[in-house]
Amino acid sequence: MKIHHIRNATMIIETNNHVILVDPMLGPKGSMAPFSFIRHKARKNPIVSMPVNSTELLTKVTHCLITHLHMDHLDKAGEQFLIENNIPVIGSVKDEKELLKKGLNVVDVIEYWKQKEFLDGTIEGIPSRHGYGYVAKPMGNVMGFYIKLKNEPSVYLSSDTIYTDDVNKVLMEYKPDISVVASGSAQLDLFKPLLMTIDEILKFTKNAPGQVIANHLEAVNHCPTTRTQLREIYAQEGLTNKTFVPEDGEVMVF
Repeated sequence: MKIHHIRNATMIIETNNHVILVDPMLGPKGSMAPFSFIRHKARKNPIVSMPVNSTELLTKVTHCLITHLHMDHLDKAGEQFLIENNIPVIGSVKDEKELLKKGLNVVDVIEYWKQKEFLDGTIEGIPSRHGYGYVAKPMGNVMGFYIKLKNEPSVYLSSDTIYTDDVNKVLMEYKPDISVVASGSAQLDLFKPLLMTIDEILKFTKNAPGQVIANHLEAVNHCPTTRTQLREIYAQEGLTNKTFVPEDGEVMVF
């Protein structure tokens, strides 16, 4: 298995038989409004361009997984790519109507804690809570995915979430080989953080039985945590050998 980190939460999971695009934010730098104007510098999003190797990778995509409908996970350019190429889309049953309304080729929807056949393996929806306290309610539903494909490492895409009992259950009971954690410490101008604090990122990483990929970094303006900061913290905690903090366009081989 190869996992290509594209930008933010956008990644491509490449196996021998399938090439799965996750959460496509594909628009050019500065194509969306800022997500924060006061707490963080008001820069238009995305704050970085697509990596140069992404165009060729996208031509290989056979399927797409969408964890939720926020624009930093599915933007207009992402929608256009999926529609123009008639890419089969899989998402949450809670997002089905909106995905169809956008004109996407929705071939299946997933429910929480229900395992379904997926390609040559299985997929299961995992609840995610997008923020601490009240802010999680207006942020809406988010779904993580636990994926097992034939002769491949198991993958847990936790998506935009804080550390919850559901997250802990997957790490401790499902024991994924690869776990992905959104690590940018996103926060709007009001309310508590939308993603795990550093302490909870460390808890996630320590409890994960296999390798951990940290994403959602340095791509949107309301995420202050940098790759350098996170790598330094991982090094201090002796976690460097089990973690990846990939650059945009980097490929990880498992």
